[in-house]
Amino acid sequence: MKIVLVVACALIDADNRVLIAQRPKGKTLEGLWEFPGGKLEPDERPEPALIRELYEELGIVVQEACLAPLTFASHSYDSFHLLMPLYICRRWEGTVTGREGQTVAWVRANKLRDYPMPPADLPLIPHLTDLLL
Repeated sequence: MKIVLVVACALIDADNRVLIAQRPKGKTLEGLWEFPGGKLEPDERPEPALIRELYEELGIVVQEACLAPLTFASHSYDSFHLLMPLYICRRWEGTVTGREGQTVAWVRANKLRDYPMPPADLPLIPHLTDLLL
């Protein structure tokens, strides 16, 4: 089975809320909420990939030193296996904006389960809840 490496970030604001974004119409798993991030380019390390994705998706600039690895997800879908490291980030430059038409929401960690998420994202929630409560 093909392994797909995707990197994700839990942006945490000054009020200890986590940013999630809703997948736009027309994309796989449309309408579900997820942590921002995306696929790595060939020969790309996870941190630069995440910095690139956060800029492309949300218009923010993140320094590599501000990314801290928290945990990872390992989930088998029908046609591939997803491996997704999750970083946390509390410092960035710019204002978070959904640049790809996606809706974004700042959510308390203990309310993340109120938002429908892809199966791979669900095991990440307890790690954030433990960190932020």
